[in-house]
Amino acid sequence: MCGTQTLQCNLSRTSMRQRHTPDDSEEAQPHWITKVVLPERSEAAPRPSPAVGYAILAGSLLFLLGASYAVFFSAFLPRTGIWVLDVLAEDRHYKYLVITLVPTSTWFVIANWVGWQYYRNS
Repeated sequence: MCGTQTLQCNLSRTSMRQRHTPDDSEEAQPHWITKVVLPERSEAAPRPSPAVGYAILAGSLLFLLGASYAVFFSAFLPRTGIWVLDVLAEDRHYKYLVITLVPTSTWFVIANWVGWQYYRNS
């Protein structure tokens, strides 16, 4: 079949080689995940209560509503008479600073964590 086209025949044979699997005589090396040492965690370790999760959700929602009012809605709505909301509505600079600190701080924390992981695993 590969008479005059021996080069093409050899190339097609080498590209169709099977993946090497260890025989019974060869001992397979353990996969890298089996070498990972995980910290011990007892089942008796305290888990956060659902109230903590609800508190985080409530705080996030309050921040979202306050920031939305400060940035978007305060320009279109009349003064409310509530001192904190009126100060946010009249401010032209710092209300944006507080909102920009959230993604900036998040980015810094993530970058710091990644750097620490590189340091620990090098």
